This record gives sequence, C-alpha cells and structure tokens, in this order.
Amino acid sequence: MEAIIDNIQIGLAIGNSRYHWAWFLNTKLQSSWDTEYLTPDRSIESFPVDFQVLIKETQVRVDTIPIYLVSVVPSQTEIWQRLPQTQIITLADIPLQNLYPTLGIDRALAAFGAGEVYGYPVLVIDGGTALTITGIDDRRNFSGGAILPGLRLQIRSLYSGTAALPEITLPQQLPPRWSDNTQGAISSGILHTISAGIRDFIRDWRKLFPESQIVFTGGDGELLVTYLQLDSIALIPFNRYLLFYGLASILY
Repeated sequence: MEAIIDNIQIGLAIGNSRYHWAWFLNTKLQSSWDTEYLTPDRSIESFPVDFQVLIKETQVRVDTIPIYLVSVVPSQTEIWQRLPQTQIITLADIPLQNLYPTLGIDRALAAFGAGEVYGYPVLVIDGGTALTITGIDDRRNFSGGAILPGLRLQIRSLYSGTAALPEITLPQQLPPRWSDNTQGAISSGILHTISAGIRDFIRDWRKLFPESQIVFTGGDGELLVTYLQLDSIALIPFNRYLLFYGLASILY
C-alpha cells in the first residue's frame, strides 16, 4: 500500500479560463479533467470518482499528495503555493534550449510533451483562450512562435466591443466563406482568417523542417483540426494531454 501512496501525484495547470487537473499513479497519467477556479479546500470535490475511491482505500491524506503546479495566472499561483505540498514548475525545469524568460510555462511544457511523444522537431498549435503556435527544432531548441486571440476571445471581443453584433457559437464545421447573414459573416471572418493564418504557419514550418510532426492541443484544438482538414490540410493529430505528458516526462 505504501508503494501506491508514494506514487500518487496531482498535476494542476492553471490557464487563463479554468483549471486543468491530472492525477498520476506509478508514473502513468490516469485521468484529466477541467474545472472552474476553486479554492484548495474545495478541490477534492472536483476529483473523479476513481481518484476519490483510491484515496479512501489507501487512507492517504489529500494534503500530503504532491501537487505539481503549472500556472500562467499569478493571482492563482499565489493561492496554491501556500500549500506545503505544492511544487511550482518553472522554465528551468524543462529540458529545452533557447527559452526566453517570459515564455509561457504552459507553451513550453506542452511543446516538450509533444516532442517526447511524437519526436523532434515538432510544431504545437494550442487552441486556448490565447491561440499559440510553438516550434521546437530537432535539437530541442525553441525556434519561435506566435500568439493571437483564440476563437472564443475573438467572438467575445466583437460582441462586447460593438453595439449591434451578436455573440455567436462556434460551428462544428467550417462555414461557407461568403455569408449572406451577420452571424455567418462573423463565423466566416474569424474562422477562415484563423485557418488561413495557421495554414500559412504550418507551410512555412514545413519548409524549415519537412519531417516535423504538427500537433494540436487546447480547448478548441479539436475544432481547429476539423476546420483545417476540411480546408485541404493533411491529417493532423489532436492531443489534449500534451502539457501533462510534458509534466510526466519531467517528473519521471
């Protein structure tokens, strides 16, 4: 039983919109889930049933389980770093080269996870609140990237920044380019522009690294893959766990 207890870890990635959780057992990712922002004393309520059963059976105290924290929100980092079992992951922990000091830890860790799973070089496109593009070369050097507002942030900015434009929902398929109504025009403008931009980044990256894998992740990453595949882009994988695979590679 002690071996099981010693090999339980919690990963907590704090993003711009929500918490992303994972729990590891014996070096393996067991489960991952998202929640709204929580206080530490309420976090156990969000854990999946299988994790709660394990804790009950082993009689281990939750406040003794290591929490490996990856955060891009300083105010949230401050809350969780008060816990004695919290260990904050920083850029210095990630075995990639040429990382600049203000690079988001989530970008770096997801890129490292992608490289460990799919091989280097690798290009990671993260469809989160901010849409990020991150390239790692064949020698594990950070090669640059880009940041722009994500799909939903662009939609919300049009709605909140104008008097008459509606807030739309993201369609499951890439909409027609030429729309004859306002909602369709917003969908077309945002989605075709983002798709074209991503496609251009991918083509330029493949000129530099023809054998590189391209991987999507993030909350809207799967939708982006759908849009691009319908727009004559070859099959590209989506992997929602890249960040946690990167964390696991660091820990083990």
